[in-house]
Amino acid sequence: MAKILSIETSTGVCSVAYSENGKVIASKELFQVNSHASNLTVLIEELFALEKTPEMKELDAVAVSSGPGSYTGLRIGVSTDKGICYALNKPLIAIDSMHILAQPIVDQHGNSDKETVFCPLMDARRMEVYTAIFDRSLILKEEISAKIVDEETFTKWLDKYQVVFFGNGADKCKEVINHQNAVFVGDCHPLAKNLAPLAEKYFAEERFEDVAYFEPFYLKDFVATTPKKKVL
Repeated sequence: MAKILSIETSTGVCSVAYSENGKVIASKELFQVNSHASNLTVLIEELFALEKTPEMKELDAVAVSSGPGSYTGLRIGVSTDKGICYALNKPLIAIDSMHILAQPIVDQHGNSDKETVFCPLMDARRMEVYTAIFDRSLILKEEISAKIVDEETFTKWLDKYQVVFFGNGADKCKEVINHQNAVFVGDCHPLAKNLAPLAEKYFAEERFEDVAYFEPFYLKDFVATTPKKKVL
């Protein structure tokens, strides 16, 4: 049974969670933009001050969001994760933020009678987003990429499937993506507690990163197209 600390800082939300055997035992979240540098270590200290969490030295691994997302947020999260791994001599698990964002949505909406795919949309300014396409088994159908969204960006998927859009980039794209097969889910953030089942799977498969050389996945290059309809 793996005891794992998970850290998620890819957006404005700063969150941490402690899990055992893939089950979240305790979690802390702070919905405050630009708070990661001053609050991440505080949240971790508060997490392990709870009676239901063990001492940090008892951890089996530390998991972190690898990106894409906020440059500063990812740097802070990964640096903190690496520091803990070094200090405690524990393995590092890194999971991309698209999987973390999609995990609860697939669980909640994966039983639809319609053929459905899931599309996280993470805000990357203007009409730019980080995105991917998952099936209901959380398997990637389209690789993680950066796109400028217009009314035709996801047409090939919308013409064949019900597409569930979610994430902090979904609201700004809602007016642009006009299709009967488009479903939008609000108030969705990548959170550390959603890392737990994924981190447990990675731990069992020994999918660990090199603590010395691991770097976040920033994904800065965007598709060079001009949106046909701008909403911002």
